[in-house]
Amino acid sequence: MPESASWAVRLGGDQFLAQALHRSYALSSAQGTESGPLLSWDDLNAVLATHRLEPPRLRLSQDGQTVPVDRYSAPTTNRRGVTWNRPDTARLHAALAEGASLVLDAIDEIHPLVRAAAEELERFLGTPVQTNAYASWTEQEGFGRHWDDHDVVVLQQYGAKRWRLWEPTRPFPTFRDVDSPPDPEGEPVADFVLHPGDILYLPRGWWHSVTADQGSASLHLTFGLVAQTGATLLGWLTDELHHNSAVRTDIPVHATPEDQAAYLELLREAVLAKFSDPDLIRHWARSTGTTHHGRPAPSLPYVDALPADREIAVRLTAPRAELSANPDGATLTLSAAGTEWDFNARAEPLLRVLLTGRAATVGELADTAGLGEKDVAALLTHLVHGRALAVVGTGR
Repeated sequence: MPESASWAVRLGGDQFLAQALHRSYALSSAQGTESGPLLSWDDLNAVLATHRLEPPRLRLSQDGQTVPVDRYSAPTTNRRGVTWNRPDTARLHAALAEGASLVLDAIDEIHPLVRAAAEELERFLGTPVQTNAYASWTEQEGFGRHWDDHDVVVLQQYGAKRWRLWEPTRPFPTFRDVDSPPDPEGEPVADFVLHPGDILYLPRGWWHSVTADQGSASLHLTFGLVAQTGATLLGWLTDELHHNSAVRTDIPVHATPEDQAAYLELLREAVLAKFSDPDLIRHWARSTGTTHHGRPAPSLPYVDALPADREIAVRLTAPRAELSANPDGATLTLSAAGTEWDFNARAEPLLRVLLTGRAATVGELADTAGLGEKDVAALLTHLVHGRALAVVGTGR
């Protein structure tokens, strides 16, 4: 997203985090913003024409059912005997005109602007993000009334889409759950239309029904937020507890009741010791954020080391990287993509630029930190080798 319309600004910053996130839906109007669409119809056409997108990556849905792939594509085999389903434009157009909705999963992996927006949202909210594109042409529902097992941020691109919302019928439902939410009763609690540039935030579990019933083709992006639940924390904690011998000990299935009780007491003490840490959630957030691989990208043609070329542009590919000062006061540590690097404190200004997620040239970084281009190139090479940085402009 352009800086003038950042996610933090559009969603409401700290107020959104404190009052809406994981709690209730929130709407943000496009009025007064200067952002254009991230994904155009031309972009979508180009993606469909130039990528092999097998179901379920590319799929059609109608009345809550997946449309059979042979209704809109045809098997294609190349000279090496590889077969895939290529969209047949005539069949595809016909299916969409008859009420099907088009879905393209993970478009952030193949579209630069959408990728950058997903990274910025991940940086703001601190959780992995996947972006899907949805296109509809009729008032017929593609998916029926349903709920999602993850929060979503919807950004309308073209046309208009009507949304009707019902409150959750099971608190915080999950993909792997012991029960399913019952269908909601009564009228929706909200009924509105999204227009280009409008944003909807919807927590998981909220039922919704969506139709393109405004007389125009609709294209929107849905940024899905990976759910981070108590089960997520417990799973991480299990790994963290492996330093404790009781956790590594075999379960005494054939021991006496007294020995089994003693074993359980040791486990209980180990777990409670962890839960007594008031900073446990912060430690979890930092650990999972700085070890997440992010969105790595190659830096060709520089397969060895970056040259001291002022025109080369780079960008950090780990949205949840962290920078911390060390007790010696002379060094600081950058943690990203599962690796930690110690740098001289003089490098802090250029590292702060990288942490914003924007692209910067070697020359800009050198001037910002008052360092030579050769030293900056060497520093950046370490980050490239650690899969935390990528060249985004070769200057050639």
